[in-house]
Amino acid sequence: MSVVVRFAPSPTGFLHIGGARTALFNWLFARHHKGVYRLRIEDTDRARSTKQAVDAILDGLAWLGLDWDGEVVFQSQRLERHAEVARQLLAEGRAYYCYCTPEELEEQRERARAAGKPIRYEGTWRDRDPREAPAGVKPAIRLKAPQEGETVIQDHVQGEVRVANAQLDDLIILRADGTPTYNLSVVVDDHDMGITHVIRGDDHLTNAFRQTQIYRALEWDVPEFAHVPLIHGPDGAKLSKRHGALGVDAYREMGYLPEALRNYLLRLGWGHGDAEIISTEQAIEWFDLSGIGRAPSRFDFAKLDNLNGHYLRQADDERLVALVVERLEAELGPIGPEGRSRLLQGMAGLKARAKTVAELAASARFYVRPRPVPLDEAAEQLLGSEGRAALLSLMPHLAKVEWSAATLEAEVRREAESRGVKLGALAQPLRAAVTGSKVSPPIFEVMAILGRDETLGRIEDALRSAP
Repeated sequence: MSVVVRFAPSPTGFLHIGGARTALFNWLFARHHKGVYRLRIEDTDRARSTKQAVDAILDGLAWLGLDWDGEVVFQSQRLERHAEVARQLLAEGRAYYCYCTPEELEEQRERARAAGKPIRYEGTWRDRDPREAPAGVKPAIRLKAPQEGETVIQDHVQGEVRVANAQLDDLIILRADGTPTYNLSVVVDDHDMGITHVIRGDDHLTNAFRQTQIYRALEWDVPEFAHVPLIHGPDGAKLSKRHGALGVDAYREMGYLPEALRNYLLRLGWGHGDAEIISTEQAIEWFDLSGIGRAPSRFDFAKLDNLNGHYLRQADDERLVALVVERLEAELGPIGPEGRSRLLQGMAGLKARAKTVAELAASARFYVRPRPVPLDEAAEQLLGSEGRAALLSLMPHLAKVEWSAATLEAEVRREAESRGVKLGALAQPLRAAVTGSKVSPPIFEVMAILGRDETLGRIEDALRSAP
């Protein structure tokens, strides 16, 4: 059997992190089995669905590298097909018109509450003669669901799950205004798209029972289900914004790389032995539904940061320069070829310390800042009277030395030895003057990249800024 899966988000907001993981699992399952991965936008809630949200979903999936096969399916464009299937069930006697008014349905709910029973439709019109229908009331269409026995699902994650049919009432499949309901639309679309496996969050498990009943009423093949436990926060509570329940675009803005986020989401609820760092190629080779655990996973920013740091260190330097320039230009304005060259030369030293692109950009800022480079508070403290005096004495030596990291370090080390001080006593004021901070990549490497004129100019600026 050829595998066909789908990711089916509702465009009522951003592509949140749980949705991104669902998309990833579907994508990997399809690629592992050399099958098909489809994208369906479930935009039947016209009041809440927006083009902006659709664009955010498409952009988020593209950024994550989760390319879909074929055209995007928009559920709202298939409403007539859904209604046609509801009418087919009606004609076959597997559904019926329900003429209950909203007031009558509320009375049923009140009776159930008073009796301490689950709130379910009482089946008022299930076997009633439609000729008794009240005048002027537009009917809904309800599925004539089985009332005895059980509906059983063999779930790839949850195992065998069953529910007594007596607990499920006759759900509405077509509203009185002629619009289809969610469960009918999903079944029809999944059938028409040839979906073989439905991989989604376990908050849809109740829907799976409803949908299975619709499939069987239509005598269609029921797809295989895999209901994945939801993501929780580090404290075990339902994931919220404070835990990381943000849109994929927010993670991009925070400076995470797509390959790192893919790896992290993969490990949220799925495992392959002790492997933690898993390339996309390995993930495609290894992924199957048997690796998904039954327990909710816990989101942990510290783990994501560490994983992202690994991928930053492995990333191509030119790619990182482009990402850093995009951020720095928003703050500093255009960065020319000289600034880009400095960033490229310095990237190996910069990325060794950063965990996100945001941190990388912040630490790289000094390479491209126009003179005079502002000094932060720690740098000002290093450049007290002693620090500036040390720099003043170093200037003639730096002006004549061959300009390379090794010779610069050797010259400053000789000067420190002649003064009877440690190297740091001279290197730290140098770092403060040249970078504006007390923290940077190795200072002699930085000076070599900046060049003689820029470095000496920055030192002169620092000397002139003495209070």
